[in-house]
Amino acid sequence: MLSDWLQKHTPHLVTSQCHLCKLEKLLSDTHPRWCQTCLDLFCQQPRCQQCGLKTLTSVEQCGQCLSNPPPWHRLYCVGDYVFPTAHYIQQMKYADKFWFARDLSKLLAPRIQHPAPLITSVPLHWGRYIHRGFNQSQLLAHYTAQKLNVKSAVLFRRSRSTVSQQGLTKSARQINLKNAFTLRNMNFSTNNYSHIAIIDDVVTTGSTVYQLCQLLLEVGVKRIDIYCICRTPEPSG
Repeated sequence: MLSDWLQKHTPHLVTSQCHLCKLEKLLSDTHPRWCQTCLDLFCQQPRCQQCGLKTLTSVEQCGQCLSNPPPWHRLYCVGDYVFPTAHYIQQMKYADKFWFARDLSKLLAPRIQHPAPLITSVPLHWGRYIHRGFNQSQLLAHYTAQKLNVKSAVLFRRSRSTVSQQGLTKSARQINLKNAFTLRNMNFSTNNYSHIAIIDDVVTTGSTVYQLCQLLLEVGVKRIDIYCICRTPEPSG
């Protein structure tokens, strides 16, 4: 892809500057994009390993997951929807900076301890795809799969357009997404991919990935993981 070529060759043509703070990087700053100070802003925090919400210490299941577990096994994320991850997602989705998907995938991939053999993405309706020009979740799936040396595939279709989930309550999100997704004609056997990961840029209530999980479970997938850049709790009130 053109973005791959640009990121490989343009660093030799410009000064070594941190992408976030814009300061000159030190020789000890080994990351190609950020200085160590800015890279520390993406540091991991304790979370429930199943739902991905923050906890005091890392646990396999929080109290909510013990009493009402989600349909997926494990959720991996970079952080909450706050600066600087929120900034990069907003720039990627709304300022056409699709190449940020590669940088965000490089932050996510090292945190995935047991990668699924196949990564798929949350689909966009064709109307929104034409308007935006790309599906950010599909790009994240592509680059994350590359980094983890696994396969990526488009398994879902958005069968009807829905209003934006942003600002909706959890119950309203579930109603909004009812019958919004279908499985594409899969040219592989689920017996060969009993473990599949679904990737999205932001998971808030989990309503979207919940619907997709149900479709995979219905065709015999045994284990589903969720990968996302931001795992953010539903706003109170």
